[in-house]
Formats: sequence, C-alpha cells, structure tokens
Amino acid sequence: MKKPLRPLRDYVAEVSERTEVRIGVPLPMGTHEYGGGVNFAFFSRHASRVRLELFDLPADATPARVIEFDPARNRTGDMWHVWVEGIRPGQLYAYRVDGPYQPREGNRFNFRKLLLDPFATAIAPLPSWDFGPARGYDPAASDRDLVPSPTDDAGAMPKCVFTLEHFHWEDDRPLRHPWSKTVIYEAHVRGFTIHPASGVGHPGTYRGLMEKIPYLTELGVTAVELMPVHEFNENQVLGVNPQTGQPLRNYWGYDPVAFFAPKASYSSAGGLGQQKLEFKEMVRALHRAGIEVILDVVFNHTAEGSELGPTLCFRGIDNAIFYTLAEDRRYYKDYTGTGNTVNANHPVVRGFILDALRHWVVEMHVDGFRFDLASVLGRDGTGRLLANAPLLERIAEDAILRDVKIIAEAWDSAGAYEVGSFSERRWAEWNGRYRDDVRRFWRGDEGMLGLFASRICGSADIYRKSGKGPEGSINFLTCHDGFTLNDLVSYRDKHNEANGENNHDGANDNFSDNCGAEGETADAGIESLRLRQIKNFLLTLMISRGVPMLQGGDEFRRSQGGNNNAYCQDNETSWHDWRRLEAHREVFRFTRGMIAFRRDHPVLSKERFYTDAEIHWFAAHGGLPDWADPKQ
Repeated sequence: MKKPLRPLRDYVAEVSERTEVRIGVPLPMGTHEYGGGVNFAFFSRHASRVRLELFDLPADATPARVIEFDPARNRTGDMWHVWVEGIRPGQLYAYRVDGPYQPREGNRFNFRKLLLDPFATAIAPLPSWDFGPARGYDPAASDRDLVPSPTDDAGAMPKCVFTLEHFHWEDDRPLRHPWSKTVIYEAHVRGFTIHPASGVGHPGTYRGLMEKIPYLTELGVTAVELMPVHEFNENQVLGVNPQTGQPLRNYWGYDPVAFFAPKASYSSAGGLGQQKLEFKEMVRALHRAGIEVILDVVFNHTAEGSELGPTLCFRGIDNAIFYTLAEDRRYYKDYTGTGNTVNANHPVVRGFILDALRHWVVEMHVDGFRFDLASVLGRDGTGRLLANAPLLERIAEDAILRDVKIIAEAWDSAGAYEVGSFSERRWAEWNGRYRDDVRRFWRGDEGMLGLFASRICGSADIYRKSGKGPEGSINFLTCHDGFTLNDLVSYRDKHNEANGENNHDGANDNFSDNCGAEGETADAGIESLRLRQIKNFLLTLMISRGVPMLQGGDEFRRSQGGNNNAYCQDNETSWHDWRRLEAHREVFRFTRGMIAFRRDHPVLSKERFYTDAEIHWFAAHGGLPDWADPKQ
C-alpha cells in the first residue's frame, strides 16, 4: 500500500533548521533580513576564526552575545555566514577575526581587535573615537608593528548598526540632467550650515542642508557635489592649532572607515540608523527641487594608514588582499599620501567597490560620484598604471551605474596626471589645466591668450585626442583643495600656519595675486580691483564650454584667511559665514545672473567643440589676435 504524501508544511518543518542560530547563506554580503532573523555574511580568505559579537545599548567593551563561526559549517569558500533569529533594526554588532600575524608576509590578523563590517550601512558614533595618527610613518617606532598589539580596544571602537532599507521614496526618480544643463556646487555637509549665521534649525546636518534648498534653487545650480559623507573619524589625532592651542579635527573626511555608511554626526536625529533615513530625506528633497546629488568618494585609501596605523576593518579582515603592499610586505605602497593604497584592481576589492557604488545609487538614490585621486584606481597590485583598468571600465559599463555621472580627479600623489586621457569617454574629469590656465591669464601672465581661448572653448586640445567632448571637462576655478575665490585675489602666498605643519603643507603654485595687499584691506581701490577680478573669473567659468563647478561660498566671497589646505579646520576658517552673503550681495547677484545667462544661451554648453564657422575672435584693436605672440 502506498504511503500518503506528507503535507508540505510538515516536510519543510522536518528538513529545516529550527534553532535560533543557523548556518546562514554566503550572499548577499553584509546583513540581510529574512525569515524572522538576520543573515550575517562576511569575507575573509586567510582567516582561521571569525566571531560575531552583538552589543546592547549603551555599547561598551562587553558584548551581550557572542557567536562563533564554525569553519566546517559557517563557511562557503571565502565567505563566513550565520543566521540569527530575532535581530531587530538598531542592533549593534562587530567582528573579531583571527589568523596569522605575519607582517613580513602581509598578514595582520589580531583577535584582540574589534572590526567593523565593510558592508555596514550605519556606524554608531562614539563621543570620543581616537586611535592616534592614522597616517604617516614614525621612524622612532619602526619595530612596533612586528608583534600584534596586546590591547583589546572594544570599548573605544564604534559598532556597526543593523538597518533596514525600507523608505518611502514616493515618486522619486533619477533626474538625469544632461551635462549640458549641469552646474555643480561643491559643498561640505557640516560646513555649509554649522555657522550660527546660517539661520537653520538643524545646523551642520543633512536636514540643515535641506533647509538651504531654496537658496540653492535661487542661485540656479543643478547639482550639489558633497564632500565625503562616508563614515570617518573626525577625532583622529591631528595635533593642535599652534596659534590657539585648540585640537585640530579631520574636517574634510578624506579618511573613510565605512564605504556604505553615511556619516552619523551629520544627522540631526541620531546615529543608530537615523543617519541613513535623514540622508535619504535630503536626497528626496533635493530631487524635488531639481537638484542632483553627487558624492565625493574615496576608494583609493582608508583611515587605517601606514603599518603603524589603527586596525579598524580591512587590515584585520585580510590585509594582503585589500591593500597594495610593498616588496617587503610589512609595508604599504603609498600612492595617496596617506600611508596606504587600496588594492582596487584585485577582483575581490573591485567587487566590493562596485557593490558600494550600486548601494548608493539603488538604496540612497544618488546621481553620481566624484572619485578622489582616481588614477589610483587604475593601478594594479604592483602599482603599475593599467591602460584599460578593469575597475574603471566596469564602473563605466556597469548595468546599474550606466546613467550616473562619474567624475575623476585624474591624478594621484605618486606622479600620475591623466587629465584628458582618463579611461573611456564616459568618464568626466576635473580639469586641473582649466583652473591653472584661467588663473594665470587673469593674473596677467604672458603667453596665456591661446590657452585661455582653448579653455573657454571646451579644451579641445586636451580632450579631443581621447575622443571626449567638452562635457568631459569639469571646469573649476577653485575647490575645497586650495584657495577660495576671494582668497585667490587676496593672497599671493598660502597662510597655513594654523594647521600645525609650519606652513609646509598645501600647494605652493596657486597662480594667485593679492591685487596690492596681502589679505583683508580697507583700501577701496584694491577692493574694487578684487571685485572686478572675481567677476572676471565667474564670467569666464559660466561662458566656457564644459561643465562648470562652483565652490560653495565663492558666490559671496567666503574666505579661509589665506589657508589653502583647511582639511583640519573644523571652525570658522572653513565654515560658510552667511553674514558675508549680505556683505557681498553684489557677487551673489552676479553669480546667479551668470548661471541664468548660461542657462538662457545653450550655445555656451553644447556637448561638442566649436567649429571654425561658429566662433570668431577679435583682438582689442579689432583685428585677429596674434596667438603666437608670447606677450599676449
């Protein structure tokens, strides 16, 4: 007699795991909710042991629960995974990873170190998070890294936060402004509104930026390019201001520790997942106003620094895979000036970077990315620049990223300078030659007339040979890295003494001019000349083919007091002092008018170079310019 079929529910119950901790699955990486619990998936190729630690609030050094991964059951290939029942949004967690500590072979596992999940979408902030200098090499401590640190730093480490992706985006869609209609405004989320004169209810936050959207729409910009919002440690030790004795802080944020997590301290609502929701609210509000969101992303290095830097994440997960190591694998190749270089063209790391970019596009709705020191991403594991770097091609051709704006800072700190030849056509580039040539022309340097004309016309001499059009050129006069526009016409020399580096930091070749006095002056004649020069610069920027980028605050003469490297100045040196908007209302009016003029005359922004029939040049005397005259 035939046995009766078992009901499906009984069969499922019989063959399924029914414990509160189960094997889990290797994908997707990071945390993923399903079946009344959360799956944790974590990569490490060379680890011998992985532990998940769960923390309750208030988080300290002692976990509320510890889950050991069984290498025989909780591992698939290089992926370690476990499913835990009952995990809720806001759960704090971190990992410990063990394996060989062999610096000379490139391995730096240390089970005493609590590690962040590279895929964490939120990091719970700490009142004080300080691990010492994350960059630079200390010869006096040159042997310190040969033995693993005995310190268990769990109490000082921030914890990852499990979050859900649910958000009511309503009818939000990518704006997809063409390059020809794009005007970029570079801004720092905190610095934009933290000054008491900003007049917002939530200064220094994503919500504070939302409150300034009417200002941005009045100005006429179509995109904000936000300086790094990936989680970073603003309290890493940078020394003190020798002039005031006040501690310096990592203000710019170009030392990331978590590539999927928006900066918690930029949230007005809290750091247990609220930062993610508030960021999404900001994006949605900007989109409603017709403004795209471009993120300045730093995938070329991390805050873990040199071999003497802190172990926060990648170094303790699989140092030999994530970083480009020197021949003596105890040390790092440093093409970034920060102590380490991410091994961006290793297949595992390449996949990680692509996953991060997709996350920001799919889950956070951002419209594009500006890649800091992008030439680093074109180097292989030995540091050699690749002709067709796999990562750069993948970013350009990725099915998810196909419509987003991608902008390269097409150089690095090891001598690469690829302006005009960076990867394929879809990559736009910060045009550093535009900045320098326009500055030199208006300063009055000889022999600049022909180059100035080329910059106005879209820099065909730079971009045509690589098949790019003028839309490949992001034209800018100033950016966060260097003088503000006001300081460009007010200082001949940099004044970075407050950074504590004896004024040795920052660029020396600024092509600036003080118009007759160094710094602020009450001389009406000098002030009149400075105002005229500022207008000359702004007019040039807005009539040039290519894509204009305005540094935030230049439209009302924001000043940094001659500091051209204010990376550590989280104070009034860097903040937008909105009182200057009233003091320099004429510059704002002129900037707004030039943006409108560009918008009303599409011939200025076409995505192709001028033909000889379309543009005619006249010298001051009425005839043709003598382009070969070295005095011009």
